[in-house]
Amino acid sequence: MKETVIREYRAGDAEALWAVYFSAIHHVAAADYTEEQIDAWAPANIDPSEWSKRVSGIAPFVAERDGSIVGYADVQQSGYIDHFFVAAGAARQGAGSLLMDRIHFTALSAGLQSLFSDVSITARPFFEHWGFEVEGRQNLVVNGVSLANFRMRKSRLTFKWSRRA
Repeated sequence: MKETVIREYRAGDAEALWAVYFSAIHHVAAADYTEEQIDAWAPANIDPSEWSKRVSGIAPFVAERDGSIVGYADVQQSGYIDHFFVAAGAARQGAGSLLMDRIHFTALSAGLQSLFSDVSITARPFFEHWGFEVEGRQNLVVNGVSLANFRMRKSRLTFKWSRRA
């Protein structure tokens, strides 16, 4: 398997991040959500300039393998993880763990005491593996369609450098 590296977001990454987002939702999360929910969450037609503003605004970390972007995630100053996505073809190959390592390292370096996120049904086991606990189940409406997810939080942050980040 090729080495995955984590780097900062760069101008020009938005289109590849959309492909990761779309793939993760349409091919991975599809096991836990209906087709209507998937299409509302990640519609086929988006405004590229709005997407570019959105992802540049969250300043994500980018997982890259062999020159291709395979995942991305962010952590905000509040400790909120807004986006955390790995492409379907790269799932369960370590990119998510490297991204979570980077989130923890960044959070601890910034003096944060906890991390929290709104996590899909699909991502819940991964976040639980990393010590996050469910604070509550939520139903949100996206493009007119109701989607269930979970507010999860991790307190008592620790960091141990896994493989490479």
